[in-house]
Amino acid sequence: MAQDRSHKLSEVLDQLEDAAHGDSITVRQVVEKLGQKSFASLILIFALVAVSPASAIPGLTSMVAAIVFILMVQMIFGRDSVWLPDVIMRRELSAEKLRGGIGWLRKPIGFVERFLKERLTWLLHRPWLYLPQLLVLALTLFMPFMEVIPTSGSIAAAVIALFAAGLLTRDGGLVALSLVVLLAVPVAVWQFGFSG
Repeated sequence: MAQDRSHKLSEVLDQLEDAAHGDSITVRQVVEKLGQKSFASLILIFALVAVSPASAIPGLTSMVAAIVFILMVQMIFGRDSVWLPDVIMRRELSAEKLRGGIGWLRKPIGFVERFLKERLTWLLHRPWLYLPQLLVLALTLFMPFMEVIPTSGSIAAAVIALFAAGLLTRDGGLVALSLVVLLAVPVAVWQFGFSG
């Protein structure tokens, strides 16, 4: 069972790659491919896109922040299925850059999957789950401003990806790690934004 769970991350990449045909792909197509109830999968995939080289697409970090914010609010309030406003659902992404980003992510995801297992599952239940959820929610509010500071947006997206991956694979250790990495965000913003 643990082994099956560990491969869920690669399966999410497979699903997205399968949908990324033609010149572009809409957010609606991504949601439809991953499923209306797949909050963790959707948060993971959009966060990973913002970590990958595809993040060079102008405005992508802000769009990912908006999507994750909306999804996280729905998760906190216990909504059963995903809802995103039409203006976001109609947004298009370059399928070529997306495929490139997926290819770039294969190796690190494959490496991480070897260490995933079901553990510290109490962190994945309320009230404990509220802490990482609220911290991720707060993080998304700062992400649009991070686009002007090199790497800080990617670090923020990596935190969100770790959190979502922990939920998806029921690995509370990964959720805890996301909170540790979260501490690096203000450090990165200070280092790159105000030093030198």
